[in-house]
Amino acid sequence: MQTSTDRMLTRIKSIYLYIKQKGTVTTNELVEEFGITQRTVQRDLNVLEYNNLVTSSARGKWKATSKKTKVS
Repeated sequence: MQTSTDRMLTRIKSIYLYIKQKGTVTTNELVEEFGITQRTVQRDLNVLEYNNLVTSSARGKWKATSKKTKVS
């Protein structure tokens, strides 16, 4: 059984990969795609933004930064 931390990290990684693949996405698009609440999406985006993996150029629109990552 996965711990809640493992589930959170898996979800954040999935969100990051989705943004990287799509280019620019909205917060609402992430809510619909992942079936989670707006608040949960915002928390996950805050983690990604803090780590300089995503950026928001306009309110509610997100894109991946050019920071090099190694996803395993």
